[in-house]
Amino acid sequence: MFCSAIINYYVLRHHGSFGIIPNMYIRRTQTRNTATGESYYTHRLVQSLRVGTKVRQVTLLNLGRHFAIGQNHWPTLCSRIDQLLSPQKTLISLDCPSQVEREAQRIVAQLLTRQPEAIPSAKETETGLSPEDVQTVLVDSLEMNRPRSVGVEQVGLWAMGKAGFTELLADVGLTGPQRAAAIGAIIGRMAAPGSERALHRWLSAQSGLGELLDVDFETMSLMQFYRVSDLLIRNREAIENRLFSKINDLFNLPGTVTLYDLTNTYFEGEAEGNSKAQRGRSKEKRCDSPLLTLGLVLDGSGFVRRSQIFPGNVSEGSTLEGMLKGLNAPNGALVVMDRGVATEANLVWLRDKGYRYLVVSRERERQFDFNGAACIETAAKEQIHIQKVLSDDGQEVRLYCHSQRRAEKEKGISRRFAERFEAGLTKLSEGLSKPRTTKNIDKLWERIGRLKEKNRGIGQHYHIEIIPDDSGLQAQAIHWKQKPLDGTSLTHPGVYCLRSNETGWDEERLWRTYITLTDLESVFRSLKSELGLRPLFHRKEERSDGHLFITVLTYQIVQIIRQQLAEKGIHGRWSTLRDILSSQCRITASFRRPDGHSLQVRKATRPEPEQQKIFQALGIHANPGGVKKMVV
Repeated sequence: MFCSAIINYYVLRHHGSFGIIPNMYIRRTQTRNTATGESYYTHRLVQSLRVGTKVRQVTLLNLGRHFAIGQNHWPTLCSRIDQLLSPQKTLISLDCPSQVEREAQRIVAQLLTRQPEAIPSAKETETGLSPEDVQTVLVDSLEMNRPRSVGVEQVGLWAMGKAGFTELLADVGLTGPQRAAAIGAIIGRMAAPGSERALHRWLSAQSGLGELLDVDFETMSLMQFYRVSDLLIRNREAIENRLFSKINDLFNLPGTVTLYDLTNTYFEGEAEGNSKAQRGRSKEKRCDSPLLTLGLVLDGSGFVRRSQIFPGNVSEGSTLEGMLKGLNAPNGALVVMDRGVATEANLVWLRDKGYRYLVVSRERERQFDFNGAACIETAAKEQIHIQKVLSDDGQEVRLYCHSQRRAEKEKGISRRFAERFEAGLTKLSEGLSKPRTTKNIDKLWERIGRLKEKNRGIGQHYHIEIIPDDSGLQAQAIHWKQKPLDGTSLTHPGVYCLRSNETGWDEERLWRTYITLTDLESVFRSLKSELGLRPLFHRKEERSDGHLFITVLTYQIVQIIRQQLAEKGIHGRWSTLRDILSSQCRITASFRRPDGHSLQVRKATRPEPEQQKIFQALGIHANPGGVKKMVV
């Protein structure tokens, strides 16, 4: 059986009968770059065809200048391609090295991908059937191969199209291959978060993104993904500004609320060549590793206005001024932030610059008066009691809030630490009766101090007394009693305080505006846990910064999708949406026909009901990539 793939079938249908020379081979051809004048060799998959009395050499596929298969394996490769396209069962198996097998599978897939999409006519769409599409096949010969995921990929490309992301990359100077690598890196982070090496494997062996973009990611080197990361971070400011401007036009975002938050990620390794990799307070309890801190300024809908990367040991309160400068936020914009950033110096700076603010107070003493408190109901039907108190100078307002759900949580935490603390005291007390246990009073106070340190301040609520013996140096008993300090989580569980210079707002408006920050934290967590922010494997500073910036860009694309779905009543974490979408694949179905030819059809699987609901909400076609047919 000869391998005529695309060309034989085309000639058969358009030029009548002809003789065929079953000769497929790889040709090494010298060519020249017209732009630079550079001379180089390229490789092409070529077939000889006899049409009438003439023989023609037709290029089936350009294999490129970096074709990696050695010349001694070219005949085996061509024979294997012939087998994969042949409609007849293979009688003799080829001794085919794994590298040759992978290349043969890739080439066959490229031949099918490059077929024109089968677009039905209006009549065919109406009847659902066309004489040209009716073919007799041997059902038992069906083979299904080369499954590639396309669900997350096509949704990601839809969001990038809405944001004009490809055009944006072109405007900042990225070439076509660089744009393809950038898109692959971002959608790969959406679908299968991991390192660049894992991304390269996913794009080559699992994803159908290359088909949707008409890009062969299998021939793209790993280094191209590292280099595009460098390019993206170098153009960070221009990309962020253009992207947020486009998103702002797309969703008509309100510009009156700005949210600020920081998070950090840790390195696997020491990252000695990165000056920003510093040890600090890790939110993931990874104080054993160097850290890198990401600061984000977001709008009220959760889109990133600006990002900046800080050393891992940066103080949260020292970052606000540098982040907000040059942001071009509207006059009087409201800045909402957590207590870690809400230092007195930052609040003074915000007032001086004409910003309004709504922050979590850093004051430690809690107070609440239920008698004068208003009550509102959350979306979860929880009762929140709120008490508004104006400062003496009338320039600031404090909003004391009590949440029963938060109170139960804090009670549980306090109870757990109290039990652990008392168990430690009991162990020390019982040890006094054992002969080899130290009874030295100074040593016992040291142990009690370490016990207090381990239990998050619970020790301040206990009165502890060590009873000495007659010598006054050795302990004979330890007594303790819990005496909760007033104004703490033990006496006022579930109470927290907000501060604002927006004195004209009522209690409910202040509280519901602050809740935008807490609601956003659940979305913001997706950046940390669902989009591959942690951990970092890079040693170079620019590569580490690029990894974080790709995460920010991925977050922006995901947020476009979630915002659009929310407007259609579809809510959920990105991890849930990703799981729903990831099962849709493109698959090649191969049949033998009674006439000796084979039919190969590549098509996406029918979407599941949940997938269809998402596609309809976004206005996306449910058959990504269309239908490709090839008769051999």
